[in-house]
Amino acid sequence: MADRPGVLARIGVVVTRPEHQSDGLVRLLEAEGARVIRFPVLAIAPPRDEGPARVLARRLAEFDIAVFISTNAVERGMALIRSVGGVPPGLRLAAVGMASARALSRLGLSADLFPRGRFDSEALLALDGLQAEAISGCRILIFRGEGGREQLAATLRARGASVEYAEVYRRVRPAAPAEDLLAPLSRGEVDVIIVTSGEGLRNLLEMVGEAGRPWLYHTPLLVVSERIADLARALGWRTAPVVAARADDTALVEALVRRQSRHSLGTRGIP
Repeated sequence: MADRPGVLARIGVVVTRPEHQSDGLVRLLEAEGARVIRFPVLAIAPPRDEGPARVLARRLAEFDIAVFISTNAVERGMALIRSVGGVPPGLRLAAVGMASARALSRLGLSADLFPRGRFDSEALLALDGLQAEAISGCRILIFRGEGGREQLAATLRARGASVEYAEVYRRVRPAAPAEDLLAPLSRGEVDVIIVTSGEGLRNLLEMVGEAGRPWLYHTPLLVVSERIADLARALGWRTAPVVAARADDTALVEALVRRQSRHSLGTRGIP
């Protein structure tokens, strides 16, 4: 995006990703001139009990496909797998999105199955390699966080696969002071808030409390799926969320740049 320097100049952007996963997005936003406020609404912690996932990792050779639901699932799942002997030969690896596929690549592994357009469970399920004729009778292990969505496993089971979960992390709400966000909101310094999960959106509301919600409801959101946009409307947002084409950092920044370039941001915020 070097050919569009400063497109987001003077635009205040709140990044809510976990602290350890926000640097790449922040760099891209700042390269376009944005003023970034970090306010993580999720933190990643070990599972309450790693024992069940460790047992499954030891049995990995019994499975045909291992699915990694996120970069956290890759990093924590592969650490567990390698601690008990490594990836068995013949196991196919699937990643929900490009970020997870790249996380596997950084560990010297290749994803056999991952969507190349939209990056979510629905896009993964649309792949030929996960249709009923390809997976009926297969054993699939999904590496995920505690309490994730059930659609992926339910659909795979309906297509004839046997599915188990290895829950290798959990998402928790950070103890960030509400004032870290309320202060810039009250001063009119926030034009858009980037939220990349439904859980993160709910945490955002909880973290600012009753006093801060009126500010939030009138602050535009940038989200990564229509599902999260629908949730935002249901929770009370007054402005229509902007939906990025994909969930990766580049797509998020491009969505903001595109709207700003089309003069849709106005003098304050995205309409």
